[in-house]
Amino acid sequence: MPESRNLNIMAWFELDKQAVLISARVADKQQALELAAEQFGHCYGLDTDKVLSCLLEREQLGSTGFGRRVAIPHGKIEGLDHSVAVLLRLGKPIDFGSIDNLPVDLVIALISPIATGAMHLQALAHISRLTRDEKTLAKIKGADDPDAIFALVTAELDRDAA
Repeated sequence: MPESRNLNIMAWFELDKQAVLISARVADKQQALELAAEQFGHCYGLDTDKVLSCLLEREQLGSTGFGRRVAIPHGKIEGLDHSVAVLLRLGKPIDFGSIDNLPVDLVIALISPIATGAMHLQALAHISRLTRDEKTLAKIKGADDPDAIFALVTAELDRDAA
């Protein structure tokens, strides 16, 4: 994985500051997953095609549209030693087949090592808690720049770990 000075490795996953995008322009779920895969490649040096295949395979099992206009696509691939995340705040909501039938405007994708087991589930649980908190979710969706979102997310997750 490429070295980065703009990342925060938390107890559950790594989030690179460059992996936070706002006003991401995508037309549908496929494009959102493609953009997430590209960000995983750019920020963490992962194979974009493998990540996309992993995310699409998981979506075939059922939508990761979590509800409240949030999707948490996720999966596991070989070649990682810890989980990594990408956050996309979409410029326009898209249909994601969410459990509440609302279009999605926030995508937090997670890729973990194959052998993580419980750590992958814990990372998903922490992302879920983060997005279920109405005040935090409103701050993420209302922030003006990626740096503010990065700071907010990492502070909330670090606080959650304490």
